Amino acid sequence: MFGNLFKSKHQKMVEKWRDEHRKIYKLADSIIDTYEAKEFQKTKKLLKELNRVAISHVMDEDLKLFHLMREESDTIDEKTQQSVKEFVETFKKTKIALIQFLDKYQQEDEKLDIRFIATFKSLVKILIERIRFEESKLYTKFD
Repeated sequence: MFGNLFKSKHQKMVEKWRDEHRKIYKLADSIIDTYEAKEFQKTKKLLKELNRVAISHVMDEDLKLFHLMREESDTIDEKTQQSVKEFVETFKKTKIALIQFLDKYQQEDEKLDIRFIATFKSLVKILIERIRFEESKLYTKFD
């Protein structure tokens, strides 16, 4: 009952990000399911929602995570800090590709073809890798 009341602001932020990760997973699964069921209108609606959730999450997390890393730099080892820096730098291109992809395919006149689903699945795989890294290597530093 009072568990959330006594959490630090960092713990609450990490909890929020984990919740958003679960929403992203669920939306990605639903997009694949509706696409495979040829329910393209539902797929488009889900793409719009994923765009909203994922872009907001990525931007919020990127800004606040670096801030947290600076605040907590004395408690986070140098190896972890370097891993984070390298990971973020390598993810920049993927993040741009994700934003462009979602923007393109959520448009009403854009067809959801075989290229769409292949690219989507590739992007989801990369996002899952990022999420796993964040939750196992970074979030634990702030729990």
